[in-house]
Amino acid sequence: MKKKALAVLLAATMVLGLTACGGGGATAPASGGGDAAPAADSGSSGGTIKVGIINNDPNESGYRTANDKDLKETFSAANGYEASFAYSLKNDEQITAAQKFIQDGVDYLLLSAADTSGWDTVLKDAQDAGIQVILFDRTIDADPSLYAASIVSDMDKEGQTAVDWLASQNLDEYNVIHIQGVMGSAAQKGRSGALDSKVKAESNWNIVTQQTAEWNAENAQQIVQSVIDAGTKFNVIYAENDDMAKGAVAALDKANISHGVGKDVIVMGFDCNKWALEELLAQNWNYDGQCNPFQSSYIDEVIKTLQSGGTIAEKTIIMDEKGFDATTITQEDVDTYGI
Repeated sequence: MKKKALAVLLAATMVLGLTACGGGGATAPASGGGDAAPAADSGSSGGTIKVGIINNDPNESGYRTANDKDLKETFSAANGYEASFAYSLKNDEQITAAQKFIQDGVDYLLLSAADTSGWDTVLKDAQDAGIQVILFDRTIDADPSLYAASIVSDMDKEGQTAVDWLASQNLDEYNVIHIQGVMGSAAQKGRSGALDSKVKAESNWNIVTQQTAEWNAENAQQIVQSVIDAGTKFNVIYAENDDMAKGAVAALDKANISHGVGKDVIVMGFDCNKWALEELLAQNWNYDGQCNPFQSSYIDEVIKTLQSGGTIAEKTIIMDEKGFDATTITQEDVDTYGI
């Protein structure tokens, strides 16, 4: 979703979700977790709000790159923030980074967790230190009293929307190569859960292979290539992000296996990178599920509400998302929703 569309949605969401309502400084390099440092040239005096932001690796995917850029633009010195960033795809490294931010005395801890579990102790430490925690992008399995707000995608809904679309294709038999993201992440759980449930419920739905490629295109290509080399029959690629779908398609192309609308293999991805939606428009892929990366304006509004002494009426704010079909997508959709 582009920024103008987001602003409209933000205004509507905050009217419903919040009561009593009240850009790009230099940051530490991607450190794998705990080596975050304060942004350069941004002191914490004079009313500056100090935030520690824990995210997944920006190079993980186009989605994550857009997400990181959005956060850096909003949590800048020009906007009254002193922002420190830490990145990792590993939960233990993220927890170490969170502990360091707590020791550094940040005002707010912003978290996109690599894994849904294991956060209770460090979040309790943050609460004891008077630090407000705001989740973004991904949910965690923790007592809601340990965080102020959660601005997230509904990963379960993303998965269910995709599986419902696949069921609507009315194939005689579904033989699915299921390429998963980082295991234990909210995105992986949501996108895997709906497919797992459908396969268990329907006799003509089969998982040919189910492996994690950890969001990586090359790993996904190797998974699909191994199935092709084994001579196993399949007609669906269900990849839990666009990069892995791209890798899967590379293996299909190498083997001269047709894919897309009216072809031998249905290709499905998630995140709605612009290049992926262009593959849908060209009917080389079949489906792409949206995952909205632009959460920073929502977080900023929550912080302003808390800073002014306001309260959060709805702790969980769900991003507005949809799925796209290659037979109905338009150029306007590509231009509006591609990231």
